[in-house]
Amino acid sequence: MVPNRFTAGTALVVGALVCTAAALVYPAMSGVNAAASSSYVGAVSTPYGPMTALDREFVVKVRLAGLWEFPAGQIALQKGTTQAVKTAGQHLIDGHTALDSADRTVATQLGIVLPNQPTPQQQGFLATLSGANGTGFDATFANLLRLTHGQIFNTIAKVRSTTMNSLVRQLADQANDTVLDHITVMEKTGLVNFPQVVDQTTASPTVNPADTVAPTPAPGEPTLIVNPQGSGSLAPAVSVPRQ
Repeated sequence: MVPNRFTAGTALVVGALVCTAAALVYPAMSGVNAAASSSYVGAVSTPYGPMTALDREFVVKVRLAGLWEFPAGQIALQKGTTQAVKTAGQHLIDGHTALDSADRTVATQLGIVLPNQPTPQQQGFLATLSGANGTGFDATFANLLRLTHGQIFNTIAKVRSTTMNSLVRQLADQANDTVLDHITVMEKTGLVNFPQVVDQTTASPTVNPADTVAPTPAPGEPTLIVNPQGSGSLAPAVSVPRQ
């Protein structure tokens, strides 16, 4: 059957759209492939797949999150003036108890040395929470934790979408669920200032880079356990100042 003008015209339009789409997708995919290739330069071979610098950094960041957010949850249980804030604090404790356990296992399997102390910046967060009281504490707690969880949420997505290491993928999945839960409970306090949090989340960081580096554990130093009961002679991650 000889195609009519309408059919022929439609075919030409569809063909042009396909060609245009292909022209747009090709350079975009080329860029993705180039980025993926560059990120694997210097990757370390492991039984679980290549481990990149980003993978290693992620495992360390998960540990650091537990080292300050766990005690932040303890402080919230002590100082929170509403049940919603106390509930959010308990979620931090429960979530990071489980996540830190998984993180320490992954770090051992991948040969990653984990810190035993939060970074100076994170210690500053804890000092801020310890110095706040009443409803001021509630608002500071909800907004600070919502901000920091929103920032790490983006990092988790990047790691999960690029890593070729099966252990890191599993840890990213668990971290994603944990962080989303913590974001949700902070929002349920009704205290999150969303315009301010969004501005701070998207703003260029101004913190001193040295303040984001945790002290390196001394050789032979026992690994600190993030756990409500501690581990043996070890106390919980950070002692919680009492008011």
